[in-house]
Amino acid sequence: MLYWLWGATHINLFQYITFRAGVSFFLAFILSIVLFPYFIRWARTKKANQPISTFVPHEDKKNTPTMGGIIFVFCTIIATLLCADMTNPYVLLGLLGLVGFGFIGARDDFMKISARSNAGMSARVKMLLLVLLSCLIALCLANIGHVGNFYIPFMKAPLFDMSALATIRIDSVQIPVISMLFWAFVMVASANAVNITDGLDGLATVPSIFALFTLSVFVYIGGHIGFSSYLYWPRVVNGGELIVMSCALIGALFGFLWYNCHPAQVFMGDSGSLAIGGFIAYMAVISHNEILLILIGIVFVFETLSVMLQIGSYKYRNKRIFLMAPIHHHFEKKGWAENKIIVRFWIIAILANIIALLTLKIR
Repeated sequence: MLYWLWGATHINLFQYITFRAGVSFFLAFILSIVLFPYFIRWARTKKANQPISTFVPHEDKKNTPTMGGIIFVFCTIIATLLCADMTNPYVLLGLLGLVGFGFIGARDDFMKISARSNAGMSARVKMLLLVLLSCLIALCLANIGHVGNFYIPFMKAPLFDMSALATIRIDSVQIPVISMLFWAFVMVASANAVNITDGLDGLATVPSIFALFTLSVFVYIGGHIGFSSYLYWPRVVNGGELIVMSCALIGALFGFLWYNCHPAQVFMGDSGSLAIGGFIAYMAVISHNEILLILIGIVFVFETLSVMLQIGSYKYRNKRIFLMAPIHHHFEKKGWAENKIIVRFWIIAILANIIALLTLKIR
């Protein structure tokens, strides 16, 4: 709406992406602050509580409402519709990803609540839905001409063009198979990584905010002809508009954190964690930061690796590496206070993102 007001009123302020990003941030933040108390009361009356695994030492959290992700995704969508250019293909695909991943997570949350079990949707069905949605987004990105150059941190030039490695020709359309599969893999992996991390109050929320902020900087620079030329960063025409949506999600997450900080009044559930993880990966793909995402989301990487190592070690050696996985539960078993674990993971996240931002100049 603000973007259209610029065309109708010629008030130059509305044309600036940074101004509209700031407005979207505060709109989403205020909206989430207002809506969450109503949602929490409604969820408590409906007993939409978080099912806690019997293996997790958190009996005190079993009556905490879940599916808070629905609210901050909704706030993000409203702020984006009001502030972004809704003809921009990157924004439209971002909305598709946010809603799609959120819907898959909401279905999983609903099944857990209905069954009063932590099992939820079967792992195969859940993974299949995530893969199909990620492939659809990747196909759309290829269709609008998003370049499949493969970059690694601290290097100016791409190593190679993934789009040129393998393509399938359907009629007159060239489909870059390798880049599409790679983008889909990044989105599925990121969605699951954030989902695994979401186990303590605010543990996934703050690292997600840091990651979104860092990626917003990269996306904005890539979409700005002056900054991208000066910093020799890959240019993504029209990609800068995506920061309006990213700032909306950051604002909505700040509003969610108001009620999610320890002791949490509401959890995001899979509806939130999958939506966040999928959108973070989408931002990384748009800004050509798929590999740098390992550093940007270092907390999510550690959490996921701890689960993979634990499962692999127990399966092949019949021994556990950690007292419990994901790794935040390992530190709980060692006697660390929940707040200590959370804040230390936040510190790791912000330091990693500062290093990631330094790659803009150190290349």
